[in-house]
Amino acid sequence: MSMVLFASVVRVRDGLPLSASTDYEQDKELQETKKHLKGLSKKLSQFPDRCTLKSGAYNVNFTSALGVGYLMVCTANYPNVLAFCFLDELQKEFIVTYETKRINDVVRPYSFIEFDTFIQKTKQRYNSPRSLSTKINLADMQTEIKLRPPYQLSPEDLQAVNGFSVQAQSKYKGIAPTQMLEPVTLPGIVSCVLSVLCGGLNLLRGVHAIESILQNDDEDFNYVIAFFLGTAACLYQCYLFVYFSVWRNSKSFLAFALICLSNMYLYELRNMWQILFHVAVGAFMTLQIRLRQPLGKAPDYNV
Repeated sequence: MSMVLFASVVRVRDGLPLSASTDYEQDKELQETKKHLKGLSKKLSQFPDRCTLKSGAYNVNFTSALGVGYLMVCTANYPNVLAFCFLDELQKEFIVTYETKRINDVVRPYSFIEFDTFIQKTKQRYNSPRSLSTKINLADMQTEIKLRPPYQLSPEDLQAVNGFSVQAQSKYKGIAPTQMLEPVTLPGIVSCVLSVLCGGLNLLRGVHAIESILQNDDEDFNYVIAFFLGTAACLYQCYLFVYFSVWRNSKSFLAFALICLSNMYLYELRNMWQILFHVAVGAFMTLQIRLRQPLGKAPDYNV
């Protein structure tokens, strides 16, 4: 029989257990799987925000958001979409019930043990498919899981975590860009179009500068470099606006600084209004990158 067996809520930064469901199961394999869950809970920060670990007849699934991790053990034949939908319900309720400051300040394990009441009620619902049929849009859930499937952890991954492997830490750094950004706004689209326009103008002027150099040896090749650097900075800002990246805001400021420097060098080839236009577009793009922040929680499963 497919069912949810155990669930817990932990603090990501140190693995401190905040709440958990009451467990009366004595099955040895299940108890071993729960040991894997406890080991993973202490190293959630090393993994992507949505993962699955297969452990014999059971699966461990977990998600993390806003510094809190939500873990569960279910039978191996329990539907994946329902498992993550269950975790998403726990996340929604926990975020609404407890303030972030309070979560960060607690020092005792199971400080929110009263949340077990909600975990048990939700577990009963998800172990009774008939009660879910009218409350969950399966098509939406399946689409979400298909677009961003959970990372499949292996026994080697678990071994690396328990052994504090340095290689394991670097292995998951490349998965972080799965982080989704907030929806694009109209000002963001406008800034992107203007930035591409500025990049195109710089590229065109750079090509003309190369032609001038070929015809006249007295021309300064540094102008070509300045035009192409301006093009690269504009396009890179567009990339930072569209995709998540580590140190994203800092990179956008560096790109803006490069736009300013290249235009200062080109002051002899451009009038004041042209320079102000390029700098203003760069500043506008930097602002939009700053405003479009990563989503603070895992995607909604429409539960």
